[in-house]
Amino acid sequence: MSDDSHTARFTLDPAFTVSAVDPRLFGSFVEHLGRCVYTGVYEPGHPSADEAGLRTDVLELIREMGVTVVRYPGGNFVSGYRWEDGVGPRDARPRRLDLAWKSTESNQFGLGEFVDFVRKIDAEPMMAINLGTRGVAEAIELQEYANHPGGTELSDRRAAHGDKDPYAIRLWCLGNELDGPWQTGHKTAAEYGRLAAETARAMRQIDPDVELVACGSSNQGMPTFASWESTVLELAYDQVDHVSLHAYYHEQNGDRDSFLASAVDTESFIENVVATADHVRARLKAEKRINLSFDEWNVWYQKGGCPQLAPDAPPNQDWDEAPRLLEDNYSVTDAVVFGSLLIALLRHADRVKGACLAQLVNVIAPIATEPGGHAWRQTTFFPFAQASRYGRGTVLQVAPRGPRHHTERFGEVDLLHATAVREDGPDGGGAVTVFAVNRSQTEALPLEVALGGLGLGRVVEHSVLSDADPDARNTSADPDRVTPHAGQGTRLDEGRTLHATLEPLSWNVIRIAP
Repeated sequence: MSDDSHTARFTLDPAFTVSAVDPRLFGSFVEHLGRCVYTGVYEPGHPSADEAGLRTDVLELIREMGVTVVRYPGGNFVSGYRWEDGVGPRDARPRRLDLAWKSTESNQFGLGEFVDFVRKIDAEPMMAINLGTRGVAEAIELQEYANHPGGTELSDRRAAHGDKDPYAIRLWCLGNELDGPWQTGHKTAAEYGRLAAETARAMRQIDPDVELVACGSSNQGMPTFASWESTVLELAYDQVDHVSLHAYYHEQNGDRDSFLASAVDTESFIENVVATADHVRARLKAEKRINLSFDEWNVWYQKGGCPQLAPDAPPNQDWDEAPRLLEDNYSVTDAVVFGSLLIALLRHADRVKGACLAQLVNVIAPIATEPGGHAWRQTTFFPFAQASRYGRGTVLQVAPRGPRHHTERFGEVDLLHATAVREDGPDGGGAVTVFAVNRSQTEALPLEVALGGLGLGRVVEHSVLSDADPDARNTSADPDRVTPHAGQGTRLDEGRTLHATLEPLSWNVIRIAP
């Protein structure tokens, strides 16, 4: 191995693992917000629309991404949502004000359309329940309508609406961000914990096997963070399976080094929620462990009428229908940070059992569309698609050694952020994929990975997402400006050590096969 002090190194050993990856880690999120639904996934009359009004060009891109779970219908939207408005004949569905995003909701896309959508992309539905303005009764009515086979008024109503077979929704969110004062129906931790526990208890009376996610803190910076989780879980521990986490990041005041290290906060957030949940487990002397659902995460520039993140931004005051909101156009730098967030999730696959990129189309999304026009991949599309494709299997422990640098927000951080996933092959001997980010804006980073004991013999691929212009991005006019390219000089030596060079400010996917 090189003695160069500027080289990053780690060792992979099949005996030292983190956990198997739950496929739900590669979920996403569709909210009735801006153009995520209307002119995003759903646009009757579009040249590519199918008989249900779904854009098949968008469906093809979602399948290419490898999305496994879709959370719906919110988000802040769900805290004022009446699910009944979105079922039955479309011409009889009411138009409503959406208080969360100051928009008008047509309800032309609702529960049945959502289930049809997730089936067509081969994903699992994750249904959020309104616990802001509604409660136990409405939750179990929704559950009965969606999941009961038949013979009751609600299940027969679903059949009359054209869906005889139950939707079989197993995964449910008990509200959304109810710790936040921006949330319609905002509650204290004690108020929410009791409501979540009673709602969960009633839902389990219908189906003991449902999986339920309790609201955690809206972000780690909330003044009630950790005390919220502690109180909620003490009240609802026995009734829920997961607690949620939400986090968004963006470059602030030109401090790009700190932005590139955003996953330091992500990993801290995960570890702190795990510590809080396990503390409650010890206090209650409970056997089961609460896992984490990181069901909102992304790069988000937090402007343009976002009530919780940019309260001073002018909201949409005209109650428009499907306005252009939160349509961030992502750069190469954003994509590298995005990839680093994926690495953070994989590094904690032992407790993060689900995650939802927020959101899927147009609204802070990896897929963008034009009404009546084409759809294209944003820069963030590529890390997600690669992680979903190659991040299945078992996460191996990675403990990097190498150069560090100073950041204003996080202090000293490693220039290398990395994880590795081993595919499940015969006797566990599958290919290994290294996911790695070089956080340096200016310097290439030599990487050496000792692979002894893994039975690997050749480098299959080294894919790199970087650009001479770190602010380069894909647009409607130039949708393929940024795409991954091949890394140069990546090899295995006779001692089964991987040698690679990570370009400055880059997302890297290196696949090594037996």
